[in-house]
Amino acid sequence: MSTDASSLTTQDLEFLRRPLHGFLSVAGGPLPPQPRPVWFEATDEGTIQLFTAPDSLKVRRLRRDPRASIVVAAPVGERERWLSVAGRTTVEPEGAHDLCARLAARYWDLEDPVRAADLAGIMAADQVRLVIHPDTVHRYQY
Repeated sequence: MSTDASSLTTQDLEFLRRPLHGFLSVAGGPLPPQPRPVWFEATDEGTIQLFTAPDSLKVRRLRRDPRASIVVAAPVGERERWLSVAGRTTVEPEGAHDLCARLAARYWDLEDPVRAADLAGIMAADQVRLVIHPDTVHRYQY
């Protein structure tokens, strides 16, 4: 395992740009963090962003304590590899729908009418963009 204090490498970004699920954990709850699978996007600036409803539990917790982490692992059948990014998270009111459209195209076949309808439903709802600004990056590759 290696740690780079606060930045994603070119190899990290390449890995994170694959359609993999991340497991997001946020601080601020009375119980230990409860990771949830999420879609995400790694930016050229080295942040990780995702979208969610503005009244979601994760947003309420992040407004009290902005610490969050995301873990992404290679799928079964590939050599073991994972990446963990932890840092301060901002809740951004702009850009969530554009992000949602990009991620839906990455994770779903939007030619499928059911998936297209699912996306339309998400796009019709209010969304915010969560941006994780890395403080610590841990990685493992076998």
